[in-house]
Amino acid sequence: MCVVGWRLYGMLGGMGRFIDLSHDVVGGMVTYPGLPAPQITTHISRVESGERLGSGASFHIGRIDMVANTGTYLDSPWHFHEEGVDLAGLKLERLADLPLTIVRRGERDAPGIDLRSLPAGPIAGHAVLFHTGWDRHWGMESYGTGAPFLTADLVDALVEGVVALVGIDSVNIDDVTDGSRPAHSRLLGAGIPIVEHMTNLGAVPDQGCRLYAVPPKVRGFGTFPVRAFAMCD
Repeated sequence: MCVVGWRLYGMLGGMGRFIDLSHDVVGGMVTYPGLPAPQITTHISRVESGERLGSGASFHIGRIDMVANTGTYLDSPWHFHEEGVDLAGLKLERLADLPLTIVRRGERDAPGIDLRSLPAGPIAGHAVLFHTGWDRHWGMESYGTGAPFLTADLVDALVEGVVALVGIDSVNIDDVTDGSRPAHSRLLGAGIPIVEHMTNLGAVPDQGCRLYAVPPKVRGFGTFPVRAFAMCD
């Protein structure tokens, strides 16, 4: 291995472990009931490209047709507020290398997660992720009904606590029966991005982790899938 390779190996070895918090995007899957599933097809096949190049080399270019709210995705303020920043306007400080606070909800707890769930420690500048275990229903009809959500008093505390980002492993951060959508309206109104449909939060330790959830810089878009992950000591 060359000197540069050894240096890179050493750097990566000292970075800690990565924990993937995103669902795979698969053709035909349902993320949110009522929204169309993604269609994943081939734009240029390996056979076609091989014939074009005529050199023995080949490549593949895929095509995906999907709504922005597919898989594990991030909501920018523009999703609910026309004057808010879109995906391209989000600052990386809101999306990457964020100290991570995990809030656990028991399976027997009420669907509404309220103010009492917040830990006593500081949360300013943190990504606060709500581990509910609802991702166990992913891909099933039960995923869309009776899911956990944040109550308005908890949302107000997160805004007042100046958190950087809020995420949940549920179908919606709001009660889907409440048309006022207080979590989306107030968090995004305060410039706090939201990540929904997370998974594998049970694998994240309570301490010693940082979150990364960066979407592409698409102008005039409010939501888009992310490869969310935690990096832990």
